[in-house]
Amino acid sequence: MEGGSELLFYVNGRKVTEKNVDPETMLLPYLRKKLRLTGTKYGCGGGGCGACTVMISRYNPITKKIRHYPANACLTPICSLYGAAVTTVEGIGSTKTRIHPVQERIAKCHGTQCGFCTPGMVMSLYTLLRNHPEPTLTQLNDALGGNLCRCTGYRPIINACKTFCKTSGCCQSKENGVCCLDQGMNGLPEFEEGNETSLKLFSEEEFLPLDPTQELIFPPELMTMAEKKTQKTRIFGSDRMTWISPVTLKELLEAKVKYPQAPVVMGNTSVGPDMKFKGIFHPVIISPDRIEELSVVNYTDNGLTLGAAVSLAEVKDILANVTRKLPEEKTQMYHALLKHLETLAGPQIRNMASLGGHIVSRHPDSDLNPLLAVGNCTLNLLSKEGRRQIPLNEQFLRKCPSADLKPEEILISVNIPYSRKWEFVSAFRQAQRQQNALAIVNSGMRVCFGKGDGIIRELSIAYGGVGPTTILANNSCQKLIGRPWNEEMLDAACRLILDEVSLPGSAPGGRVEFKRTLIVSFLFKFYLEVSQILKGMDLVHYPSLASKYESALEDLHSRHYWSTLKYQNADLKQLSQDPIGHPIMHLSGIKHATGEAIYCDDMPVVDRELFLTFVTSSRAHAKIVSIDVSAALSLPGVVDILTGEHLPGINTTFGFLTDADQLLSTDEVSCVGQLVCAVIADSEVQARRAAQQVKIVYQDLEPVILTIEEAIQNKSFFEPERKLEYGNVDEAFKMVDQILEGEIHMGGQEHFYMETQSMLVVPKGEDREIDVYVSAQFPKYIQDITASVLKVSANKVMCHVKRVGGAFGGKVTKTGVLAAITAFAANKHGRPVRCILERGEDILITGGRHPYLGKYKAGFMNDGRILALDMEHYNNAGAFLDESLFVIEMGLLKLENAYKFPNLRCRGWACRTNLPSNTALRGFGFPQAGLITEACITEVAAKCGLPPEKVRMINMYKEIDQTPYKQEINTKNLTQCWKECMATSSYTLRKAAVEKFNSENYWKKKGLAMVPLKYPIGLGSVAAGQAAALVHIYLDGSVLVTHGGIEMGQGVHTKMIQVVSRELRMPLSSIHLRGTSTETIPNTNPSGGSVVADLNGLAVKDACQTLLKRLKPIISKNPKGTWKDWAQAAFNESISLSATGYFRGYESNINWETGEGHPFEYFVYGAACSEVEIDCLTGAHKNIRTDIVMDVGYSINPALDVGQIEGAFIQGMGLYTIEELNYSPQGVLYTRGPNQYKIPAICDIPMELHISFLPPSENSNTLYSSKGLGESGIFLGCSVFFAIHDAIRAARQERGLPGPLRLNSPLTPEKIRMACEDKFTKMIPRDEPGSYVPWSVPI
Repeated sequence: MEGGSELLFYVNGRKVTEKNVDPETMLLPYLRKKLRLTGTKYGCGGGGCGACTVMISRYNPITKKIRHYPANACLTPICSLYGAAVTTVEGIGSTKTRIHPVQERIAKCHGTQCGFCTPGMVMSLYTLLRNHPEPTLTQLNDALGGNLCRCTGYRPIINACKTFCKTSGCCQSKENGVCCLDQGMNGLPEFEEGNETSLKLFSEEEFLPLDPTQELIFPPELMTMAEKKTQKTRIFGSDRMTWISPVTLKELLEAKVKYPQAPVVMGNTSVGPDMKFKGIFHPVIISPDRIEELSVVNYTDNGLTLGAAVSLAEVKDILANVTRKLPEEKTQMYHALLKHLETLAGPQIRNMASLGGHIVSRHPDSDLNPLLAVGNCTLNLLSKEGRRQIPLNEQFLRKCPSADLKPEEILISVNIPYSRKWEFVSAFRQAQRQQNALAIVNSGMRVCFGKGDGIIRELSIAYGGVGPTTILANNSCQKLIGRPWNEEMLDAACRLILDEVSLPGSAPGGRVEFKRTLIVSFLFKFYLEVSQILKGMDLVHYPSLASKYESALEDLHSRHYWSTLKYQNADLKQLSQDPIGHPIMHLSGIKHATGEAIYCDDMPVVDRELFLTFVTSSRAHAKIVSIDVSAALSLPGVVDILTGEHLPGINTTFGFLTDADQLLSTDEVSCVGQLVCAVIADSEVQARRAAQQVKIVYQDLEPVILTIEEAIQNKSFFEPERKLEYGNVDEAFKMVDQILEGEIHMGGQEHFYMETQSMLVVPKGEDREIDVYVSAQFPKYIQDITASVLKVSANKVMCHVKRVGGAFGGKVTKTGVLAAITAFAANKHGRPVRCILERGEDILITGGRHPYLGKYKAGFMNDGRILALDMEHYNNAGAFLDESLFVIEMGLLKLENAYKFPNLRCRGWACRTNLPSNTALRGFGFPQAGLITEACITEVAAKCGLPPEKVRMINMYKEIDQTPYKQEINTKNLTQCWKECMATSSYTLRKAAVEKFNSENYWKKKGLAMVPLKYPIGLGSVAAGQAAALVHIYLDGSVLVTHGGIEMGQGVHTKMIQVVSRELRMPLSSIHLRGTSTETIPNTNPSGGSVVADLNGLAVKDACQTLLKRLKPIISKNPKGTWKDWAQAAFNESISLSATGYFRGYESNINWETGEGHPFEYFVYGAACSEVEIDCLTGAHKNIRTDIVMDVGYSINPALDVGQIEGAFIQGMGLYTIEELNYSPQGVLYTRGPNQYKIPAICDIPMELHISFLPPSENSNTLYSSKGLGESGIFLGCSVFFAIHDAIRAARQERGLPGPLRLNSPLTPEKIRMACEDKFTKMIPRDEPGSYVPWSVPI
């Protein structure tokens, strides 16, 4: 069937028409490749991250209204956009025309770091403001619920949004009728007036006002088109797929008769991801367009009828409206649906997905189906044969042919009946993250008593997430009818339902015991909810709930966010134009917000460009028997397929820290995700299709080692063992009062930088020169490895990095391997080659943070003093060494954190396993090593019967001391941070409040914990710390500066310009920086280790001082002159206006033979106090408040420094709580994108966040006495871990559970729930280990 229709829609007010549309094209590649609008970013391709958010506007000819809604461009087929207007970030403002207030405020409030997620954030916020020019804070938080950011920790983004609210700056909680701004919140004293100036990182007064009349109008042509009634079915087709868009019900039914197997697609949020990630292909797709009958909203006498095409976001608005108008007893069902609609996916997906699509897809973890199934909802179907109605029941959900839609039928609408008096409906769900995460288990429950006697007349209970479909516990419910609503009924119900809703131990998705526990925990919650209502309606008949139990009913409260920042005033002695110490906005902030900042994949297509994609191993440990590429090579557009054979003699990488690792495996693979071959084709689509056709035959090898325990058992280690010893441990153990032994396991972490690995390699055509444009942290390594693979000298290979969309350590080693193969292909074919990894490939190939196993044996006195500590660290290195040994070394050198252990021995091993090799990740070994030490301290405290904070204080370093590697240290500021944090967090007051809360609430518990931080800064050798810079002054007085540091969001370029501005006493506007390149600065070190601004800043300073020395005579002749005058005069006197700067590196050394040295230049000190609340029945937790105090030396730019601290803190909080990697027993990674792997979203940040810097104290030989803050904050995230630990301890204590509490990281809802043991965890069936194959292996 050939498509003959023309597609017409608008983008940013300009008309777009397409004659030959490929129905498989999504809006995102169309915007980026065809229209060259690269502001909209690719982040995950599955609607899970929000980087590709655009606004879609449609006109409804019936209501005469225009609907603006946010959508994920990566899931929106362009064929579905006929007659719509699309607005992208470029369409709302740019630096060339004028910027929009949303763009200005996000940038000026410092809401961008790497800037890659910013256009999506801007569009989500912009769309909200188009619909609600003065939004409430709740609307704001909802609007950003579908957008992820990995850098900022969200606080500055929320601050930018708040400037649009009616009541800016207030937490809007008005507790007891008093606004938080009127009284020092929580008894916090108001900051003295004198400090006010320093507390603002931006000034709202200067912001452009929001003027709704200035927005783009909806194109009148589209209105006229929509008003025309004479439209006919549109058909778009390619050789692979046909897209049919009927515009009347009649045509829709005809299409369905003709193509009964074709799916009916509305928002493409279900069919789209299936086609993309599961390889399901539909040759025909039917997509109804504006068919009135499918969008009905009818209020009838017995309920509500909603059209199948109504979007979930519209359903939410309709239900909110109905619940406001109707009496509560009629709207039980609607309240329950609303509760789930608030957390279901993000706003983009809710606005795209339709109610009918959600129901008919019947996902096993659908949030709405369990509710609709218990609510006696019916489905109205239609076909050529006529209408019929079917119940939305278990048979329908199981897709039984007799109860399902027939192939030629379509779902027209859904009837949702009102509830009756004495009928109660509740909804429950628990997910890894509160919002925008698929439920682990969800449930809908309904009971009807008929009258006030509390005897069950009807009962209906459904669960999602516990089987291949939504499951109804019909038999159990049947048996409970006629029983009174009391405890005996509850006990019977739990047993019956556990029996009926049974999960095998090997169930997909794992977490089996947790799921079984949730099944009965939800039932108990329902029992309590209904009991409380019954008691309220009739006080006599029903026993009142124990007041301790009432807390089970409240949701974990989420008040609105508010935060305070307290940083240093700039030095009063400094010159007025000197920018050091001021909160200067990120250099690219405005460009991030307008989408004009160019990342690697935003570079225009080069002539004759090819695309490269990888084929990776699907086995963890196997021999490659054969690789058959013939089928792939025969596909159209495929140019070449590289295997290891094509790289003779150059197929091994020389690492800068790594053992030889094959670029492309030839004979054996040692992990899933190892690179086997590279497919090169004319386009990305063709390359990816061909990659799927490459056939590799494997022969599995033994053993497959995945876990650290298996590696220890098989003695599978990378040499050598590392050891650090101080004092006499064995003697000390003889002197102590008590000894304890324990261990803690810590899972890994994915970098989840928003911009996936990206590179473009362009051969220059002469002298074998080649340019590599790449998103990387270590250009020199890429230059070296590329030169060796191409067998040319390094001076022929130039590596350029403009900016990086997040890196966190993940763009150092692996990027070099990917770039070298891409360069080989470009060189072989003499054509440019681009390689951009998809999110799933990126997560699979690149590895992440090392999982750790820490074993400790501590000898301590009864007062909590630890005198002897013997530790063993094991990290899971993966298949190749990469940086794993260096990670172990740094872990050992930093393991004592803030404590002085007089006798200490620690040994560390890197375990060789069959997983993709793990690599550097922000914090580099310390977040793991530090957690092991803190876990040990917490256990010692429990043994001594002391609060952990007491034990922390008694073991802390005192002022002048010596570290285990015999380096002198002064920890005066550590003590100060600790004391200040105690004070600002009102620790003692709140500790008492937490204990009071816990004594009054049985099912909810609060926890409070405080953790100190000593983060050493240094790289272990002088050479690793050298840096260089190049500064040119031009004759017009402008300056160009370049240095060896990479801009990855941390603002190093901004700080470098501040340095030049101070040194040359010149305004920031005269200084420019173009990016980092091996052409201007040779032999650079990798950017990482918190020292990028430090080292490069000293080099830039050196260059400026060289220039000033040369120009001194000229300036002194004309002191009032401008730089233009001085530059011209210097030129006339033949004085060079260009200088290189150099810094040789801090003194740094460590001798592993003796375990002594001076590896670190200085230490960052800090402390964090966090308070959480947990729900003992579901394992959910909420971060209530966090206070952070940091010693940052003299801050060069407080806005950037606060951004680093809180961004790292939220990333660390994710590491220790919700970020969980899952591997199959065969070593296959399951968590390959934001839909399975949850990083913190806006709903996870503490409701109150207070950050303060210590006033600057001592001067040091760092750059202007500043400190590097990139990594230290990660560890402070474990204050949340220990606060949860404290809450669980309180729950277990109340339940009389004995013994030390050992919790592993991350503390997911599953671990929290299973640690709060109670009658429900005892009641569930448990599987014998070994009697089944689990879905996943704990790694």
